[in-house]
Amino acid sequence: MKRAAIYPGSFDPITYGHLDILERATHMFQNVIVTVADNTQKECVFSADERVQLINECIRDKTWADQVEIKRFTGLLVNFAQEQNVHTLIRGVRQISDFEYEFRMALMNRRLSPEVDTIFLMPSEELTFVSASLVKEVAYWGGHVEHFVPGNVAEALRNKFQQRND
Repeated sequence: MKRAAIYPGSFDPITYGHLDILERATHMFQNVIVTVADNTQKECVFSADERVQLINECIRDKTWADQVEIKRFTGLLVNFAQEQNVHTLIRGVRQISDFEYEFRMALMNRRLSPEVDTIFLMPSEELTFVSASLVKEVAYWGGHVEHFVPGNVAEALRNKFQQRND
């Protein structure tokens, strides 16, 4: 049996912090399923299909890309994990406030599905302040986001916000 984990998120957009966590996860697991959430409670800049495409483009040339699957999902993450027969969730934690939220979520997931565990990973120190929300804000106002996201994502953000602002 292949050891697998799920790395869930909205990835709107994917950042270098997300990619750092993903690479770390591939060192721990043979297969990592990146799940792009269709979250009806979140207003996303990119559609789920666009987010999947951006992630695929970002990892295409990585040495660990063959260990990664990218899938969309809607609903409870633990139900998706059960459908995939995966028992480990990967969550990135940048700061204490992330941990508090993720800790509560991990406990809820454990209550809903006791066989599913959560592993918390921290990104590299220089990426702890990077969040998709901040990247979107900077990009919206025309700031440069190339230090926080890969080039294809920065270009997609520029194009998206240019369309909105025209």
